[in-house]
Amino acid sequence: MVGFSSLFTLFLGLPLGLLLHVSSPTGLRPSFLVHRALGLVVNVGRSLPFLILLIAVIPFTRFVVGTNIGPEAAIVPLTLGAAPFFARLVENAAREVDPDTVEAAVVMGASRMQVVTKVLVPEALPSIISGFTTTIVTIVSYSAMAGSVGGGGLGYLAVSYGYNRFQTDVMVVTVIVLVAFVQIIQLTGDFAARRLDHR
Repeated sequence: MVGFSSLFTLFLGLPLGLLLHVSSPTGLRPSFLVHRALGLVVNVGRSLPFLILLIAVIPFTRFVVGTNIGPEAAIVPLTLGAAPFFARLVENAAREVDPDTVEAAVVMGASRMQVVTKVLVPEALPSIISGFTTTIVTIVSYSAMAGSVGGGGLGYLAVSYGYNRFQTDVMVVTVIVLVAFVQIIQLTGDFAARRLDHR
């Protein structure tokens, strides 16, 4: 559930974040309308509490995967909740790239697409990886919440057995597993970001 949601979030959030930066007033192709429209979509997606989003997209989830219960169904709202969050982090990472580096690539005749793929993304990659790590951790917390309403996973286990059946040991083990999982994700992401940081 977390793996597929993270993968789909990467595929949706990365281009969306780059487009937000490119269309910004200081971007490669400023466009007030595009930037405002995308910014509105991202802000709405980020402002909705996940539980409300989970319920609001039930018809869309049922249309996409054929059901609104289980891990497969939870992937849809998890992706829709995390992609705008990650897109904003990508935009911030791209904004941190030295404008002189981008300008030098433009002066040398690079196309906008080449500037994005050969300059912006490689230069911002450590920050993008750090942002993606934060996003995965957020997805883990969202997935536990999705489990509490039939999404499966550790959240379902914690609620069904640990809470409803008063099995404290199950609740404690679930918490320990979640903490360990988050620590592994964070350490892996930090290591990858440090290895790719050539500044």
